[in-house]
Parts: sequence; structure tokens; C-alpha cells
Amino acid sequence: MSTTTTTVQLSAEVLSLQEDVGNMYDNYSAIWEDVLGEHIHQGYYDHQAPDTDFKTAQCRMIDESLRFAGLLEDPTKFPKNNVVDVGCGIGGTSRYLAKKYDAKCFGITLSPYQAQRASELAAAQGLSGKASFQVANALNQPFPDGHFDFVWSMECGEHVPEREKFVSELVRIAAPGATIIIAAWCHRDLAPSEKSLQPWEKEHLDKIKNVYHLAEWCSIADYIKLLEPHPVENLKSDDWTQYILPFWPRAVSATLSWKDIKGSNINVDISDATMAMSWMHEGYEKGIMKFGIVTCRKAK
Repeated sequence: MSTTTTTVQLSAEVLSLQEDVGNMYDNYSAIWEDVLGEHIHQGYYDHQAPDTDFKTAQCRMIDESLRFAGLLEDPTKFPKNNVVDVGCGIGGTSRYLAKKYDAKCFGITLSPYQAQRASELAAAQGLSGKASFQVANALNQPFPDGHFDFVWSMECGEHVPEREKFVSELVRIAAPGATIIIAAWCHRDLAPSEKSLQPWEKEHLDKIKNVYHLAEWCSIADYIKLLEPHPVENLKSDDWTQYILPFWPRAVSATLSWKDIKGSNINVDISDATMAMSWMHEGYEKGIMKFGIVTCRKAK
């Protein structure tokens, strides 16, 4: 693949945060794989099947996101040639798309551990030729303009500062006619009369931000505003908070059970991360947080 790119100059503050994010995922990804499986993201819980296991709910999240973007209307036209997974974790989504939709996927992450583990799992599943992974920066992606038929970013934008640059990069690497999907933790949209969140809301979000090394919070409406100046069409969004609510208490329970089983054989302190899971659920329940999905197509 050609590596002609648009270089973005990043501040020391941005680079420091991204180093913290990479280190966090280096340290915790093996634990989260043990607890959550190969998909390190929230699940989509159908009200008709509330007791779904993690993997089923996480795979449903992928399929429902594809459906929301109109990519499942005709499966024979699924964009399978070049798919990028921005913030790929240990590659669960890329391998899922490769297996189910015969897509050729390229995943990027800030974590060397995640890139290595994603590659190991791809090889173990016979998918090395369909899913590849590398360490790369979402603000400086190593891909040429207009390269991908489908741009996917699930629960990555939360970690990325300078979101205007982040969104610009997603649009830049998308080919004309390509679908872009962004799914992210967000704060609630502000009312017309509000200039900012309430102090107690900010305090709650800051606790989560500090544990998970997040950038400044933004709303679903903010993502729409960031995309509107770009050459995109069919831009739409939705709040999927109701579908992910069961995930966090189950994640807390599963993590505590894992901790009990491992006992003294744990090399990383997971107490703050576990507490932050409870704060996540509380934030969603109180309406401070929203799980947003945004999709569009790059104009031809």
C-alpha cells in the first residue's frame, strides 16, 4: 500500500495523551480480552433478548451499526475491498467483517500490544490475508487520500483530542462514495439555553476521563457539526444509550468475578478501571452521557 499521507503537526500535549492511551491499552487489553472477549467495545442489547452474552451483543452492535448506515440493504454490495478500522483494539471488528462479509480490513491502534495481539488472533483464525494491523495515529493515518471504501471507528474518538483533525482524517482517507461510521461515548446535547454542562455533570465526566485517558468530552451534535463542512452526504445520527445500558453492570460483575478467580496473580491494579465502569453506567442512567452513532457517505 502506498504511504502517501497528509502530515499533521501534533502538540506535545496531544502526543502525551496519546502515549498515555497507548500505555493503558498495552497494560489492560489482555485483562479486557479475558473479561469481555475479542471485542473490546459495548454490546447492543435487544429488549427481546436482554440476557445476551458479551460476544453476541458486541457482534450485534457491529451489525446494527452497519444496518443503520444502510450497508446491509444489499449484502452483495458490501464494501469489501478496503475497510479501515480506526481504533481497532485487538481486532475483533476487523476479523468479524473479514469472516462474515469477506472484507479486507486494515486496523490501526496506538497500542503495540493490541496490534500484535490482533495479528496473532488473525493468524490463528486463518485471516492473516484479510485482516492486518499496525500501530498508527488516528490524527496522522498512514494511508493515501481516498483509499477506503468503508471507514469504521468504534469507541475511539473519545481518546482523540483535536477532533476536527480526527474527523478530517476519516473523511480524507474515505474514497468518494465510501461510508463512514463513528460510534462514540458522548456527553448529552446541550439545550439551546445552555452554554455548558452543569458543574456536577462535568465533575462526573472528569472522573471517567482521568481513568480512561480521554480527550475533552463532546456531544453527538458536535460530531455532526464537525462533519457538516466536509464533502459528505446522507449525514445522520442517533442516540443508542438505551441499547447499551445493560453492558456496564455486566462488565463490572464479570471483572470482579475475574479478579476473584485470579486472586494474587494480577499484575495490574484494576480497581480504578472497575470503578470507572460503574461511573459509566451511572452517567448513562442519569442522562449525562449518551452513546452516539453517526454515519455519512463521502460525496462522489
